[in-house]
Amino acid sequence: MTITTSKLRLAALGLGVAGCLTGLPAYAGAASGTDDPDATPSRQQNIGFATGVTIGAVAAGPVGAMLGAAAGAWLGDRYHRQQRSAATLTADLGKSEAQRAQLTAQVSQLDGSLAQARTHGEQLDATLQRTDQLGLDVSFRTGEDGVSVQAMPPLLKLGALVASLPQARLRVAGYADPRGSVAYNEQLSRRRACSVAAVLTAAGVPQERILIEAHGDGEAAAADGDLDAYALERRVTVRVELPESAQVASRD
Repeated sequence: MTITTSKLRLAALGLGVAGCLTGLPAYAGAASGTDDPDATPSRQQNIGFATGVTIGAVAAGPVGAMLGAAAGAWLGDRYHRQQRSAATLTADLGKSEAQRAQLTAQVSQLDGSLAQARTHGEQLDATLQRTDQLGLDVSFRTGEDGVSVQAMPPLLKLGALVASLPQARLRVAGYADPRGSVAYNEQLSRRRACSVAAVLTAAGVPQERILIEAHGDGEAAAADGDLDAYALERRVTVRVELPESAQVASRD
């Protein structure tokens, strides 16, 4: 009697396992929660399904096999989803590391730009401390008041520099050699200074920051008949001044 019962149970067990294994792909797909009938079950689902069938069948026959199959498929699907989540998280972490590296590079580049700007500022400050030394002289031919082509580039450069320094101004002083009357030389020296000031204004310096002076031949030191020395008298001097420099000049 015992042997017969055992044989019957083994037979039922075999039929149950065979039936469960036949429905393995479809059941595993249903356990994964997808509605796609052609969806392929994951390897973890299949392993869980088969393991559940075997354990359930041994423990409780065909009914146990069915219950074990369901539980095994569910566990396998859950494990598969966890693996996919872990893979997605790893990819996201990789992207985050790349973004952080890019951000670090951008910060380093910004630091370099700030350092260059700071260096430029220090150089500009040093230049401002030497404003009394900044300037140039423009020479003129006898009786002429037009700025020569050769004098244009340095005048434009100086004007652009002063235009970028709101606190700076320019003192433009015209001179003439001793030949001619005092009135004529004064007018000539003023026209020369105005011509230079026009070039500086074209370079961007506001007119209100340009102080024009006409000295005529009042400061001429050339000896009578010294043509070479006369050439040095026919000039316009341009000097850059800060407010402090102007105060010192006025006190002197």
